[in-house]
Amino acid sequence: MVEIKGINKTHIKEYGEIYAKAFSGEPWNDPWKVEDAVIHVEELLESRQSYGLECLMDNKVVGFILGTSMLFHYGRTFEINDLAVDPAYQRRGIAKQLLERCLADIKDQGMV
Repeated sequence: MVEIKGINKTHIKEYGEIYAKAFSGEPWNDPWKVEDAVIHVEELLESRQSYGLECLMDNKVVGFILGTSMLFHYGRTFEINDLAVDPAYQRRGIAKQLLERCLADIKDQGMV
């Protein structure tokens, strides 16, 4: 069963592991260390304007989306900083579900 809910700061290590696995492989091949990926995610979460969602399958975090909002002269915008799915769970529509839910949520909050 797939469950999408708000980002949970207690899962920061899992997010870092997923991020490192997802971006160290094809097609990016970035040499991420888990400890650096954890710091990367933590720094984004420290922003007052951060917003994110996680995807759980059988109570295991398998993906997340994380971004920040910013005020411009024409209104508040939202920028997706990270979207990552554990490679073992890719190609199941998880990224699409995270993205669609995130976009619906930010639209409900009046962001563009």
